[in-house]
Amino acid sequence: MVFLNWKELPWFWYGFDNPLFAFLMVLFVPGLLAFVFGWLAFRSRVTGVYLSIITQAMTYALMLAFFRNEMGFGGNNGLTDYKDILGFDVQAQSTRVALYVATVLLLMTAYASCRLLVTSTYGKVLEAIRDAESRTRFLGYRVENYKLVAFVLSACLAGVAGALYVPQVGIINPSEFAPANSIEAVIWVAVGGRGTLSGAALGAVIVNFAKSVFTTGALAPYWLFALGGLFVVTTLFLPKGIVGTISQVVADRRSRRAVPSTDEAGAPQVAE
Repeated sequence: MVFLNWKELPWFWYGFDNPLFAFLMVLFVPGLLAFVFGWLAFRSRVTGVYLSIITQAMTYALMLAFFRNEMGFGGNNGLTDYKDILGFDVQAQSTRVALYVATVLLLMTAYASCRLLVTSTYGKVLEAIRDAESRTRFLGYRVENYKLVAFVLSACLAGVAGALYVPQVGIINPSEFAPANSIEAVIWVAVGGRGTLSGAALGAVIVNFAKSVFTTGALAPYWLFALGGLFVVTTLFLPKGIVGTISQVVADRRSRRAVPSTDEAGAPQVAE
């Protein structure tokens, strides 16, 4: 076996022929990286735009590092030409269907788990940190610990998503570290609805569907302009996103229906 002049696999690839070990590493590696970075950042009370800048800088640094062939991850070409997964031909239609079903099931599991988390006491503290971090800290909560747990869990979810993404597209290279991909994920949330779990998933589906339409024809050079325009339109006319806007409309209708009305005699009546 010769891969980029490597006569044998680097030490960090050992064990990945075991599916269970590989699955554990899908969770452990991004979780460990997020834990180290988050522990340093949150203890230093780095928040807001500064945290965004630091994370983007770290991502870009990793992209430059992984472009080097010495890293053992394929350099510019990345990793491609996947043959099988768990003994099944990755190009077979049945395998592709199975991967799609697994993606849907894991998405449902992730949604249910996150829903359970945000509705728990931990989730309420996260909301308090979002709305008034300093006040929450003064009440005695270790804000950095709550943020660190959320940061690590999100990294683990991203690792699972990446593990499902690669065998379905057939290639992974360092360009996936590009900051533009992070910005695109932010647009998913903006379109679907900030502060909602279903909004993020809906936004991802809508934006990626539009991306598929634009990038498969003559409109491919204009995709980034369309993406930016979508973000501007959403910010101006749907600041709460699709799910947030629908929820607000439903809440307004319910509140109007609950307002008591008066008949001709002046007696209050409650609309049913």
